[in-house]
Amino acid sequence: IIIPRARDLGGFEVRRALPAPQRQMVGPFIFFVQAGPAEVVTGKGIDVRPLPHIGFATVTYLYEGEFQHRDSLGTVQMIYPGEVNWMIAGNGVTHSERTSAATRKGEHRLFGIQTWVALPESHEEIDAGFEHHDKAALPFLESEGKQVRLIIGNACGECAPTKTFSEMFYADAVLKPGALLPLPDNQEDRGIYVVSGAVDISGDTFESGRMMVFRPGDAITVKAGAAGARLILLGGETLSGPRYIWWNFVASSKNKIEAANYVLTVSRRWNQRQRSRALQAMFLAATAEGEMGQPQIKLLAKMRDMLELTDAEYEAAIEEALTWE
Repeated sequence: IIIPRARDLGGFEVRRALPAPQRQMVGPFIFFVQAGPAEVVTGKGIDVRPLPHIGFATVTYLYEGEFQHRDSLGTVQMIYPGEVNWMIAGNGVTHSERTSAATRKGEHRLFGIQTWVALPESHEEIDAGFEHHDKAALPFLESEGKQVRLIIGNACGECAPTKTFSEMFYADAVLKPGALLPLPDNQEDRGIYVVSGAVDISGDTFESGRMMVFRPGDAITVKAGAAGARLILLGGETLSGPRYIWWNFVASSKNKIEAANYVLTVSRRWNQRQRSRALQAMFLAATAEGEMGQPQIKLLAKMRDMLELTDAEYEAAIEEALTWE
């Protein structure tokens, strides 16, 4: 049993279940955090500035609210309840998440789950990528008082559209009072997180805000409590070898973490002028063969976010570079 650590971020509570002292991962899932539920006042919202990531994929799933995802691949994508954002960090990507200007105009709610999936060693340095799938694209099963939406991977004879690199399942389950839900039995590692309500498993009751991880091979059936329950089901194939996690970096070796940290540390020691010069050098290299195409534009966007330049600083640097002979 894992009891998440709660943290208040100025009236907005987040609860982290993974990694935990007693369990780092469930299958390939190495990070699991619940955000909200929260009432957000007019003019406020989520403002996660661009952050670098390596070695894993992020899964974002909302129950209430919305926000905008932007990344160094050039992606700009809104996400709404029941949809999924799947971002593969691989060998490096930066991204931000912010509440839209339209939503900030009034009071609103936000409630969701974000998880990180560690990539197998054979794929942890692949090129970054991004997928968005709306609610209608995700497999949906309904019977005998339960509804299950498969977000990632495969379970119950269904397969989600997201491209994954190891066996896994990740699903949103809503159970009416007394409904029974057997967990998939074809996965090596399995767990559930109680989002709301309560469940009974083998005579024990578990309230919301609890994660349970089960032994491989055990037949597990979950029974919803008197008020019903909403769950996240997760698990899959365990990865070969350990995974190291530091800040927003995940890797199969400490050397990869240290290398990424060194690059980040050096870039942050630069002043704004040095960061602009680095971007200008990249811009000139990208335009040496003529007009820029989409790959060069994406590369510059990634460079801008890695150097933590504002839009105004970026535009000023490019404008100055255009005057050079």
